[in-house]
Amino acid sequence: MKLKAIKFFFPEENVSKVKAPPKATPLPTGYISVSGKLVFPAAALRDLGIDPESANFKIGTQEGKRKIKSVYLVPAADSGQTFSFEKSGRGHVIPLAVILKKGGVDFVSQKLVFKISTFDFDQTTKGYQLAIENEVPKPEYTGKPRGRKAKAATH
Repeated sequence: MKLKAIKFFFPEENVSKVKAPPKATPLPTGYISVSGKLVFPAAALRDLGIDPESANFKIGTQEGKRKIKSVYLVPAADSGQTFSFEKSGRGHVIPLAVILKKGGVDFVSQKLVFKISTFDFDQTTKGYQLAIENEVPKPEYTGKPRGRKAKAATH
C-alpha cells in the first residue's frame, strides 16, 4: 500500500469556538404623532447624548425611494437650512408632517414607531437613522395552507 498525503488533526481543532454574543442594548425609540411630528422621549435623547436645546439637524431620506422607510438626521453646525427640536410635553419633537405625507408615510391612520441607530456620515460626523415601522406587527397568516399535503405516517 502506498502512503498518501495525510492531514493530521490536533486536539485544539476539536474544540468549538463559540463565543457568547455581546449583550445588545435595546435601541432608543420614538414615535410619529398623529399630527406628523417625530416625537423623541427625553430618555431617548439622553441615551443618544443629544442636547435638544442647541441641536440642529439636516434631515433626509434615501435617494431614489418612493416611500420613506428611514429618516436620517445629521448634526449641522449652522442653524440655516436645518431643523431643530421643539419642546412638547415630556419630550421634544421635530415637525415633519408635509415631508412625511409626500413620502407616503400614513401617520394619521396608523401608530408608527421608529428605532434610532447611529451611522457614520463622514469621518467626523455621526448621524442618526430612524427606522420607521408599525407599532402593531403584521398578523400571522392564518389562511388555507398551500402546497402538497404531508403524507400521513403509517406504521
